[in-house]
Amino acid sequence: MTAPTPRFTASTQKRLRRLNLAASLPPVVFAAVVLVYTDARTWWHVAVLAPGAVAALVAFERWTAGDLDRFALPCAVVAAPVWPLGVLVTGSPNAYWGICAVGSLALRQVRRRRALVMAGLFSFVAVVGAMRLLVQRDDPGDVVVRYVLVPTVLTVVVTVLTVVGERFYDLIRELEQTREREAELAVVRERVRFASDLHDIQGHTLHVVKLKIALAQRLLDRDTARVAKELRETYALVSDTIAQTKELAYAQRRLNLTAEIENAKNLFEAAGIRVRVTREAEVDTRVSELLGQVLRETTTNILRHAQAARVQITLAQTGITIVNDGVTATGLPELRGLAALRQRVVDDGGELSVEQRDGRFRTAAVFAPARADAAPTVAREDGR
Repeated sequence: MTAPTPRFTASTQKRLRRLNLAASLPPVVFAAVVLVYTDARTWWHVAVLAPGAVAALVAFERWTAGDLDRFALPCAVVAAPVWPLGVLVTGSPNAYWGICAVGSLALRQVRRRRALVMAGLFSFVAVVGAMRLLVQRDDPGDVVVRYVLVPTVLTVVVTVLTVVGERFYDLIRELEQTREREAELAVVRERVRFASDLHDIQGHTLHVVKLKIALAQRLLDRDTARVAKELRETYALVSDTIAQTKELAYAQRRLNLTAEIENAKNLFEAAGIRVRVTREAEVDTRVSELLGQVLRETTTNILRHAQAARVQITLAQTGITIVNDGVTATGLPELRGLAALRQRVVDDGGELSVEQRDGRFRTAAVFAPARADAAPTVAREDGR
């Protein structure tokens, strides 16, 4: 069993909570009812034993919600007296169950001297069980087995299983944090690549412009024809740089759809997301750059905003579809990059749609057949 904490994302916390409640709460409730029914012989026995069972159920439910800190002490205060009352008053050998469950769960909240607290829990169960000898002296062996050995051993077993579950939870937490760090690193790599392209475009250009202006200043009074030539070249160079920068801003510069697909697969796999690419046909080269831009923007959005485990990329003769299962909100998130792309896709004769349905987020860019008239090929699939 695993228990989420506030450090997890909200969606992960909800999934783990639902898993724990669905898998573990019914058996815990059943055990509580059976134990109370077995030990209670009159109505007031139920009144004595029920608070321990209720405290155990509350502690378990709060544990799955990651909110046991505020409830551990109150639940322990309620469950602890039930065991002595069961031993001395009602003769209930199973009355230890409440403090056993609450104590084993509450050990997670203990940060110091956990071994000492654990030993105290075992000693409490054993010593209180031995107090049965004060009211039942005719069969000491039966008392030791039913009230001391069995409760103490089961408390030890439950505590060990809880500690193992805690270690399993820590492993899941580390894996989740690693996945988040990989996603952040993928976004950083994408930014570094953009910065590198921007430097390639503007760094050399600005340096050349600086030299040409300095040369024009020196020739201003001696060779006006040469100055005019240098200024014309400078103007053309700046115009070309502006065009390249604009293309880079829209992710079009040297953009290749095949390379973008491979890059998207690498980014998703680095973030721990399973990706599958299905190629139904070869895409017309006239629309491949814009489809690559849609794929790049969608990849960035998934890494930044979604909690996806699987991504499906489908290439058709007329476009591309990207589907992921990382829906984290009830409504469509604000995706400014795709919103800006939609008009450019429309201007090129296509349609860009974004929809969220049945826990999946679908982005599709489709062009008219005239824009993607390449001959269809045999469908093939690749992915991991």
